Amino acid sequence: MHIKRIVTGMIEENCYLLWKEEQLLIIDPGAYGDLLIEEIEQIKAQPLAILLTHAHFDHIGAVDQLRDFYQIPVYLSPLEQAWLQDPTKNLSVRFGEAITARPADLLFEKENYQIGAFSFKVVPTPGHSVGSVSFIFDEFVVVGDTLFQGSIGRIDFPTGDLDQLLASIQMQLFTLPEKFPVYPGHGYPTTIAVEKTTNPFFRN
Repeated sequence: MHIKRIVTGMIEENCYLLWKEEQLLIIDPGAYGDLLIEEIEQIKAQPLAILLTHAHFDHIGAVDQLRDFYQIPVYLSPLEQAWLQDPTKNLSVRFGEAITARPADLLFEKENYQIGAFSFKVVPTPGHSVGSVSFIFDEFVVVGDTLFQGSIGRIDFPTGDLDQLLASIQMQLFTLPEKFPVYPGHGYPTTIAVEKTTNPFFRN
């Protein structure tokens, strides 16, 4: 499987394109829809779905453009379905914008998913937001704003909770193989082993 990180928007959010067998998944298209379409067209793989780790505005800004262009469904936690259409809940009003998207087409309500050639697990990792989820593939994990290189997600937004976030990381992510690459919603990739041993929130 191939994965490409594309940095989008004023907060430099990471959108990920995953592809194999000429099929492609889009994770967290935060902004720059035209650029994302250009990248997808260069890959020459058929998009199957948009997966959202959570519904903060910097992760959803290009959702409708890509959904409409490729006629594909959007998946999201049911706990944050209402956030897509609410600029207060998705936090865009805090940054002087009113970013919205139509409701998700499908809601994550089970653990194991098969979309085309892709098999993956959806695990709840609340703490940064109540409906945050991570996507565990055979070779890596995409974690949204739950865990970063040398840090963790912010907990000062509504529904943020430090104890819950630390528990999510320890129970859902640090139980993965240590060699696993971790692809976060901002910043550079890391690995489970590096974060277990060097992340200041856990090394003690």
